[in-house]
Amino acid sequence: MVNQGLFYLSWLVDHRAEFGHLVRGRLGAAVADQVLWSAPRLICVAGNFTRYDVHAIREHRRSIDLVRYRFFGEDHFGLETVASVAAQTAPPGVRRASEAGVPSARVDKGAMQELFAEVDQALLGLGGDITTVQRKTYRAYQRLRNFACVCPPQRDKLLVYLKVNPKEVDLVPGFTRDVTGLGHHGTGDLEVQLRTDRDLERAQDLFRLSYTAV
Repeated sequence: MVNQGLFYLSWLVDHRAEFGHLVRGRLGAAVADQVLWSAPRLICVAGNFTRYDVHAIREHRRSIDLVRYRFFGEDHFGLETVASVAAQTAPPGVRRASEAGVPSARVDKGAMQELFAEVDQALLGLGGDITTVQRKTYRAYQRLRNFACVCPPQRDKLLVYLKVNPKEVDLVPGFTRDVTGLGHHGTGDLEVQLRTDRDLERAQDLFRLSYTAV
């Protein structure tokens, strides 16, 4: 199903003009002009997914969501995001290490990408009512509203913003920071800086506190 969906997504991206013409003919020019091609996303909906499916989508460069449905009686059903992966694209003006003449080992973000995936699993694992929304500069994790926002990996750290009152927790320099009133991507007044798996373990209680708060 994932492979078939990726085929459809590729076809759609390769036929933007035809799709735009179809939208214009059915819904009008105003609606057609609102179609955004900057971040096309594939959403796969099924009764269940395996760990192999979750691993597979992380090997692709496309934005993919795996959404599981569950029936509750005969009249209700629920949708649960099992995994969500954002497209791996480099920001404008950023060159690869080989192009910049910098040894690749010095700018290797592999460890941060792995940490990003672990943070994603930790946040989604807090409950079955969590959905994710990929914004331009961060990924939001929501219940009725955002409880966590994760920024793209930096060279040596990940920034996570939580809906936790900084005055109610013990701030640790280099790990947690009060950003109340300070401009930053995402929502939340508590900034958590993650550099290692150990930092992620320390942050688990803060994740749960923010999840509960909303």
